[in-house]
Amino acid sequence: MTLYTRQGKIGSELIYGGQIVNLRVDTVTSEGKTVTREVVEHNGGVIIACQPQPDQVVLVKQYRYALDKEIIELPAGRLNRGENPLLAAQRELKEETGYHAKSWEQKTTMYSAPGFCDELLYFFHATEAVLGEKTPDEDEETDVIIVSVRQAWQMVISGDIADAKTIAGLAMLL
Repeated sequence: MTLYTRQGKIGSELIYGGQIVNLRVDTVTSEGKTVTREVVEHNGGVIIACQPQPDQVVLVKQYRYALDKEIIELPAGRLNRGENPLLAAQRELKEETGYHAKSWEQKTTMYSAPGFCDELLYFFHATEAVLGEKTPDEDEETDVIIVSVRQAWQMVISGDIADAKTIAGLAMLL
């Protein structure tokens, strides 16, 4: 039994083109049937697991409009079209936390929601970090939280951290 059937796109319509995402509706054929697929297009993003000390991790608390509440996350941000992911990670870490890291390693990539979105996330591990001055975007306000990796994972278990990309990034530190 084959579980995978490649779908052939026979049409596509851009429904919305925004600053952060685009929404398109594709018409495709699948096993002889014509179906529609809604796709959110996104430039991708970066997530940074920054460790100023081997047993510490830098988190940020920030308001997320879509949830209408503050959540705790690893520093992260979106890629500009064509932007180098490492340069974006370095920019986002400085903007959100003020930290600069001497050592950077790309750990992996992950699709955030492949059922409807093409966003690809790049995970970076930053070490030998030194605190400097934050340079947040004009609409961005973050509180920096430094905790042990063990404490951060306990925050995942307790539900205090519920952001999927942060959970994945913290799991890579265990």
